[in-house]
Amino acid sequence: MATDLNAFFKAYDVRGTVPDQINVDLVRRVGNAFVAVIGADPIVVGYDMRPSSPELARAFADGAMTAGADVTLIGLASTDGLYFASGHLGRAGAMFTASHNPAQYNGIKMCRTHAQPIGMETGLAEIRDRVASGETLVADAPGSLDEMDLLAAYASYLLELAPVKGRHLKVAVDAGNGMGGLTTPAVLSQIDAEVVELYFELDGTFPNHEANPIEPANLVDLQACVRETGADIGLAFDGDADRCFLVDERGELVSPSVLTALIAARELVKQPGATIIHNLITSRAVPEIVTELGGVPVRTRVGHSFIKATMATTDAIFGGEHSGHFYFRDFWRADSGMLAALHALAALAEGDTPLSEVLAPYSRHVASGEINSEVADQAAVLAAIEAEWGTRAGVSTDHLDGLSVIADDWWFNVRASNTEPLLRLNAEGKDAETMHRIRDEVLATIRS
Repeated sequence: MATDLNAFFKAYDVRGTVPDQINVDLVRRVGNAFVAVIGADPIVVGYDMRPSSPELARAFADGAMTAGADVTLIGLASTDGLYFASGHLGRAGAMFTASHNPAQYNGIKMCRTHAQPIGMETGLAEIRDRVASGETLVADAPGSLDEMDLLAAYASYLLELAPVKGRHLKVAVDAGNGMGGLTTPAVLSQIDAEVVELYFELDGTFPNHEANPIEPANLVDLQACVRETGADIGLAFDGDADRCFLVDERGELVSPSVLTALIAARELVKQPGATIIHNLITSRAVPEIVTELGGVPVRTRVGHSFIKATMATTDAIFGGEHSGHFYFRDFWRADSGMLAALHALAALAEGDTPLSEVLAPYSRHVASGEINSEVADQAAVLAAIEAEWGTRAGVSTDHLDGLSVIADDWWFNVRASNTEPLLRLNAEGKDAETMHRIRDEVLATIRS
């Protein structure tokens, strides 16, 4: 069974298709193993809008109660809503979601108390192995089940961290039929804003478009809505609403690196000299701006486990990833798309300038975006790229995550996918011409 489980026990969560991989029997055993391995009691469980989520969440709770744990169900929630519950209540937690994946998928994101992540190296492998063994922990007395609605408390806490004050805003929001349709009204009804709603009906079949805003095609409707309604800003959330992407008043897409730099600047006002985390494919503008503002930029590998671990060891106040994940020390070092959105709204409301002008100081370089290429022998291609580029004058290299090649006015990173035969290229230059030249040269080697 272990080999089968490896197909859907991922690095940071459990995720697969329903019901052939993820089903009631499986998640009941995962809930039992979660308590047995982590020693989690009591626990909190939430779920997204997918049709299979309520039944799966109940089965997980049943397995946990069999092991003796008391369970609190918070019902429909965003993933950052589950993290809030874990931090607020001081409990380990489980969130049923497959994030941006298509409707036939579901999964479980698990955490220890105060939203500490659980991944393969921090307990998930042991949970998988216990499930595979078929062993069940049966307590002398089963745990209890209760229900709690924490949505209002979640909204209040986020607005304490990022209050929005100043001018009235018109905000277009594309919830993608995901959990942003629940959290947005709860939060934005508390500020001076008119919300133009797109796809707020909770529908895990995603009838309008995939709830994956990192793909530009899924932002076309929001861009059109901003232009047609004269909105000051557009917000797009993924399926479980832990990621947020912005559209400015012109309907133009905003790079997550630009939002990272903006939030970093705002957090450094609160704590001058603080540490800010950014992953290695984030724009060079982020460490430049952090340094100029007296902060300490720290570069990490791609992936939330690395961001969160580095935040813990450095006591960083904030961390940003180019994938649209934003992490806050005051939010138990967890990521929250809504909290990131509130920072953007707060910065916009403070003055009369349009969003494009507010963000202009944080956009300094031209990026390629992530470009994937199917490559059979990834190691050989990486070696060929390093041999070609690593000895050039004025160039440095590192292997923090794949291969990074860095010069004064450009850089690129090539790293292998953990799950597919792909190489991922990100490049950035001082201008479009520089970026295009570097991008095309590296792609020629990758695809030769």
